[in-house]
Amino acid sequence: MRARLSAAVLALMLMFGTAGTVLAVKPDEMLADPALEARARALSEGLRCMVCQNQSIDESDADLARDLRILVRQRLVAGDSDQQVMDYVVSRYGEFVLLKPRFDLRNALLWGTPVLLLLAGGVFIALNARSRRHPATAALSAEEQAALDKMLDN
Repeated sequence: MRARLSAAVLALMLMFGTAGTVLAVKPDEMLADPALEARARALSEGLRCMVCQNQSIDESDADLARDLRILVRQRLVAGDSDQQVMDYVVSRYGEFVLLKPRFDLRNALLWGTPVLLLLAGGVFIALNARSRRHPATAALSAEEQAALDKMLDN
């Protein structure tokens, strides 16, 4: 019984684990040159499907992803380097098309702003808490102590 359950769990894990790895590249899109096709596949894995947004164009069945796959292959056949192809696609569709965005000042600000805001909030809370502390009371003078003792005796 336990072995069957383990086998069923393993089968489900394999089934769901490999479900997302199916490639959407159609045979009519593939290039005849295996080296160019390998480059096209490598580039396609780094480009985001603008429709699906969580898939590369290599995995997506969307029409726009197909158009991008064909565009990448056309640029490679035209003799562009991998960097030139990526630059062309980014210039046409924006940096959002990259699954791994390039590191530049704008992206650093985008990712760093929440951290800076959290740090600024922590500093503000710490300074505010420090200013709300009550100062330690000063010791009573001899006259005040005598008056207090007199009140407590009554």
